[in-house]
Amino acid sequence: MNPRTEIEKLLKNFLNIALKKRGYDVLTPVQQEVSKPELETSDLLVSAQTGSGKTVGFGIAIAPNLLTDKEIFERASSPLGLIIAPTRELAMQVKRELQWLYAETGAVMASCVGGMDMRDERRALERGAHIVVATPGRLRDHIMRGTIDLSQICAVVLDEADEMLDLGFAEDLKMILDTTPENRRTLMFSATVPKGITNLAKQYQRSAIRIKTLAEKSQHTDIEYQAIKVGKHDGENAIINVLRFHEAPSALVFANTRATVGRLTTRLSNRGFSVVCLSGELSQAERSHALQAMRDGRARICVATDVAARGIDLPKLDLVIHAELPSNHERLLHRSGRTGRAGRKGTSVLIVSPNVLRKAERVLKLAKLTATWGVAPTADEVLVKDHERILKDEVWKRDVNPAHAQMIPKLLELYGAERVAAAFLETYTEKLSAPEDVVEFQEDSRRKPKKSHEDFGKSVWLRMGQGQRDGLSPGQVVPMLCKSGGITNKDIGAIRIQGDHTFIELGELCVKGFFKSIGPDGTIEGSKIIQLTEAPNIPPATKARNNERPRRRSSDEGPKRKTSFKPNESKKSRSQADQEKPGHQEKSKFRPHKKNQQKITKDVREGAVSTSKKKDGKSIGADTPKPVEKAKSKLRKGASDPSIPMRAPKVGKHNSKKNKARRAQALIKAAGKDSSPPKRR
Repeated sequence: MNPRTEIEKLLKNFLNIALKKRGYDVLTPVQQEVSKPELETSDLLVSAQTGSGKTVGFGIAIAPNLLTDKEIFERASSPLGLIIAPTRELAMQVKRELQWLYAETGAVMASCVGGMDMRDERRALERGAHIVVATPGRLRDHIMRGTIDLSQICAVVLDEADEMLDLGFAEDLKMILDTTPENRRTLMFSATVPKGITNLAKQYQRSAIRIKTLAEKSQHTDIEYQAIKVGKHDGENAIINVLRFHEAPSALVFANTRATVGRLTTRLSNRGFSVVCLSGELSQAERSHALQAMRDGRARICVATDVAARGIDLPKLDLVIHAELPSNHERLLHRSGRTGRAGRKGTSVLIVSPNVLRKAERVLKLAKLTATWGVAPTADEVLVKDHERILKDEVWKRDVNPAHAQMIPKLLELYGAERVAAAFLETYTEKLSAPEDVVEFQEDSRRKPKKSHEDFGKSVWLRMGQGQRDGLSPGQVVPMLCKSGGITNKDIGAIRIQGDHTFIELGELCVKGFFKSIGPDGTIEGSKIIQLTEAPNIPPATKARNNERPRRRSSDEGPKRKTSFKPNESKKSRSQADQEKPGHQEKSKFRPHKKNQQKITKDVREGAVSTSKKKDGKSIGADTPKPVEKAKSKLRKGASDPSIPMRAPKVGKHNSKKNKARRAQALIKAAGKDSSPPKRR
């Protein structure tokens, strides 16, 4: 059967016309599956690879629901179709695709995306639109403001539904779907179907039909994966050499953060590359200009965050570079899926530094991808590639320009063929960025695999008479054994420190020399060493609690740092402990002003302080000691009680001269002498 005839059976006339103008002869697998007549009223859960024609697919799928039996749309009152996309770029791209697909039907399109003028969107909705393409956040704003009516919605499409959940739009999607009619048709398109998508489908779809296209099984077969090992600080140089080696018409360089995007963009721009950037901090206008520069060829390289990993279709994109590894294998597939589209071959390059080597291996394994491991192209390899491109350049196939015909003999006569060829090479390569020198990759020593027990060889177990209670640690055992036993750390295997003893594993060949070195008494620093006949039954090691860790330094190992901290031996406060001491007398925590202190001392020495009488009639003078009684004063509670914290003065600093004088006056009154300090002049 003719493919053209098959399309005409599936689609209405207006779609046939649009597809014919666009150059479609055969529908892609996902387009064929979703456009089957028996599925016109069914909810769909579709998973297909990026670049498989999903946008045109769901545009074809919802057409019978929007138009019913009509060929063209009537005047729009309320939206009939709703398309929700995770990012602004994808939403605008979907709108452009649907505009040419529905061009013959008179469909009116409207968009509601973040970063655009909301007043313009409101006016477009008021004029009427048949299909609305929106991002979740902005659509929710319109719903809350009452500027959009979703009561007539016949079909809802969630494009890249898994990405919307990853971006945290789950609650927005639920609110939007709750606003639409229950008898709507719901189509979910997603590259993967995680648990969150499954739960959302169960809640908002009616007996959804699961569609997996054949293209999904052969996903990324047109993409060559390369894993480039680079030095610790050589990632950016490697990116420059990879770009120069491939010289792709368009390339995407992915980074994880905005800061990295800005740094790479500046670096590449300074090296002469035509580069733009794409990240969440840019305005909608800036992002649109960047994408347009890539589409019309004014820029060849786009440095972007994952915001560009979904739905961005750039022509002639042959190279994707992961400057920083993605967080998971799904993001790796989505990033790489920007290339290798529409039958073109693509290359996806992972820049792998020593500290992310294991992560790269894990991500590739989870994604079920096989990558070619290698190193970054050297400067010489880049130059060789340049020479190959020069020899294959289309300039050699062009006819001689008549305007230059007279100049050619003159150049050859004046300078010779060799000099003319050299000048051509200089002119050709002058516009190209010079390649960088890259250092050799060295794997991080911390990431080397640990030696297994089998690698250690035959061994003998020893028992040492010291353990955790003696403050022993592996860092102390190893040098102790090496110094006293005449062995190296390579001869020592496992060390298992128990409560009052320690088990040590030694290589069998060094045991005799070890006991010979430690002497006939078999002791090391006062600890007895005993050879065991068999391996001990050691319980699994558990991580010690903070309070069970051995001390690193004993009391006699050196001077300790001076500290004012003294642990309390009991729960009693310091004031209570002092009061329980024999002969304790309560002391005031405040000192009088220096001048007032001198006056008080003088008055006491001269006998100016009045005597008091006990109940038995005996007087107590200045020379007779008397117990200090708690003075009655009109001061606030706690002014002279050291057990009660003193409140800060209402005005001024606590230790100011004025406040010191006030406290001195209070002490004088408490002693029975009402005198005020001399006034300051």
